[in-house]
Amino acid sequence: MSNSIPAPANGGSLGNPKWDTWFFGHPRGLSTLFFTEMWERFSYYGMRALLILFMVASRESGGMGLDVATAGAIYGIYTASVYLLSLPGGWIADNLIGQRKAVVLGGILIALGHFVLFLPTQDLFYWGLLIIAPGVGLLKPNISAMVGQLYRKGDNRRDAGFSLYYIGINVGALLAPIACGYVGQMIDWHWGFLIAGVGMTLGLIQFWLGTSYLGQAGINPGGAVTPEEKERAQRTARTGGLITAAVVAVLVALPLTGMLTLNAQQLADSFGVVLLITTLAFFAWLFGAGNWTRDERNKLIVVTIFFVAVIFFWSAFEQAGSTLNLFAERNTRNEAFGMAFPASWFQSVNALFIIALAPVFAWLWVRLGPKEPSSPTKFAVGLFLVGAGFALMLIPANMTGDGTLVSPWWLVVMYFFHTTGELCISPVGLSAMTKLAPERVSGLIMGVWFLGPAIANYVSGRLGGLYESMPLPQLFGLVTAFSIGSAVVMALVAPWAKRLMGEVK
Repeated sequence: MSNSIPAPANGGSLGNPKWDTWFFGHPRGLSTLFFTEMWERFSYYGMRALLILFMVASRESGGMGLDVATAGAIYGIYTASVYLLSLPGGWIADNLIGQRKAVVLGGILIALGHFVLFLPTQDLFYWGLLIIAPGVGLLKPNISAMVGQLYRKGDNRRDAGFSLYYIGINVGALLAPIACGYVGQMIDWHWGFLIAGVGMTLGLIQFWLGTSYLGQAGINPGGAVTPEEKERAQRTARTGGLITAAVVAVLVALPLTGMLTLNAQQLADSFGVVLLITTLAFFAWLFGAGNWTRDERNKLIVVTIFFVAVIFFWSAFEQAGSTLNLFAERNTRNEAFGMAFPASWFQSVNALFIIALAPVFAWLWVRLGPKEPSSPTKFAVGLFLVGAGFALMLIPANMTGDGTLVSPWWLVVMYFFHTTGELCISPVGLSAMTKLAPERVSGLIMGVWFLGPAIANYVSGRLGGLYESMPLPQLFGLVTAFSIGSAVVMALVAPWAKRLMGEVK
């Protein structure tokens, strides 16, 4: 990771305030990354708002007609894969192609996958998901790492820059369910997927037009420096590619030949085991293989603590696309101020609150100055708030037993709690990861940050699969308990974690 703000290609200099503060007081390159990520999130959240609803919708309405348990299993595998593939995506950028090329390649795959989903045949549905997932794995961690490279070491604008970047994410997340959700639910599911693909295409075009403002950020791989290291990385990539191709070929061939029969829930169970083994193996390698200094090892311990915390947080938060999406469709009176709307529009509420509140939180952290809570303390607060949101949902959950449709305002208030919790964790965590990561594995550490949501999204999908088999008060109570319990644990370890962070604030 570069420790200085790269000079623009047009001959400007670091001393030129018109360039250095061009984008709301931040480097102009942030605008390029802001809008690229905005369109990528537009494509992701547009498709996600429709995904489980499309799978459980009847075939007569153009859906897949799956039962909730099967749809939840598929949803969990897909959304977990999106984040799990950030690990190889970060490694590929660090060691082979650089973060900038990884972003471009990832964007192309994402757009292509959505265009496959547009095709009016369900036989290609799973292929569309298989194409999108590695695309997000390449783009997501590397574009976030590039944001950190725009700032000098010690630049106090970094946290505010990530908060601004986070607004871009949520502009896309706000617009996507409104556009894709309306078209998908009210006109045709596949046209909703097409709009998501068009969004990613616009993001790619914007990225190419704005690369001149990124300076050297993301151009060169940062992990493999010597020729020997580059050759070793290429051998690892070739071996990994061959193994992956062989595994995919076997998984495709066995069901086609009738030698193996798998259903979605069996596949999800196996995927969960693979996810657990991958996580344990990765952290064993991270601490065992690296020649870390004591300071670097302490910071990696904090990375691990944050990793566990985000699993608990996102496992609750990401119920938005599964359990809460089904609650909005089946148990909520979807009208406000005399106007009816599709259930997928609730997916925009969180993003709307983010856009409104992110500047407030960014101002608050600066305003508090030396009294600002540490990052571990913010994590504890965020976990408590997401648990409080589900505690609130216990009230309407107990009102739906006789088929009553509850007011949409229950979900709106719950999303307010979840949003305030998210603002205590997500932008704070993104910024902390770029500061805690050893320079030679910056992209990989961003992959670690997204591995947590991979596990969480898997858990979210499996919990969504319980929607019809477990009473709602019991399901929401379970999520409330593990969220608030993890908040208490995080609060207890926060002082120790703060000491381990050293000079990182």
